[in-house]
Amino acid sequence: MSYVNAALRPLFDLLLAPFAGLPTIVSVVVVSLLTAILMLVVFKHTSNQTALADVKRRIHAGLFEIRLFNDDLRAILRAQSEILRTNLTYLKLSLWPMVWILPPLVLVIAQLQFHYGYEGLRPGQSTLLEVDLKAGAVQDGVRPAATLDLPDGLRAEGREVWVPAESQLAWRLAADAAGDYAVKVTVDGAESVSKTVRVTDRTVRLSPVRVDPSFLSQLIFPAEPALPTDGPVQAIHVAYEDRAVSVLGLGMHWMIPFFVLSIAFAFALRGWMKVTI
Repeated sequence: MSYVNAALRPLFDLLLAPFAGLPTIVSVVVVSLLTAILMLVVFKHTSNQTALADVKRRIHAGLFEIRLFNDDLRAILRAQSEILRTNLTYLKLSLWPMVWILPPLVLVIAQLQFHYGYEGLRPGQSTLLEVDLKAGAVQDGVRPAATLDLPDGLRAEGREVWVPAESQLAWRLAADAAGDYAVKVTVDGAESVSKTVRVTDRTVRLSPVRVDPSFLSQLIFPAEPALPTDGPVQAIHVAYEDRAVSVLGLGMHWMIPFFVLSIAFAFALRGWMKVTI
């Protein structure tokens, strides 16, 4: 999974870079349109279009029969039964295309979350840097020796805090200037590990946590390369604020307009692309 993320990160950075300085909703609209087109292409080439068209005609015929014979209970029940069977056939025919659509869609959503889901820090703001240690890296809850290497533009407000119950070290960082930074943490003399911190008002990839290389961790948090497996650090967190996308003056999570627009574009373009859905 780490190799897949390594390929997808620069690709999404490149595709979304032209929209970084624009309102987030502009980028969401464009991405929704492209997603709808790609889903229609996949659906067209992985589904039985002839069978789907026949099923839809049978469903419409059943609805027409109910309306035409609305005073005949037996005919209505027969038509409803036929519609139910035909809908089950429709679901069966749609299942195979979904097998091809859903896995790539999950990867796309995972990448987009870290472009649209968080707000970058601003100069003058502060945030928490939290380092989770592996269970074997802490002996009897004793505070480990740790050092923090900060580039110019970031500074630590006070020394680290040790939370033995969580096996966690925490620093409060203050941002003095806009920029992309790499913070380095060294624990008990082991090889230092880095964490990106971005101070920007643009819509760019932000990584709230760098995690281990396990499949599930990399699927959920693909925004940074995995941590080394032989080090004492389990995860490194930076607290970014959640982003609300403005739609007609209403703030909402980016997935809401993304899914609504993707579905709307798919239905709007299905005739032009000659796809039966």
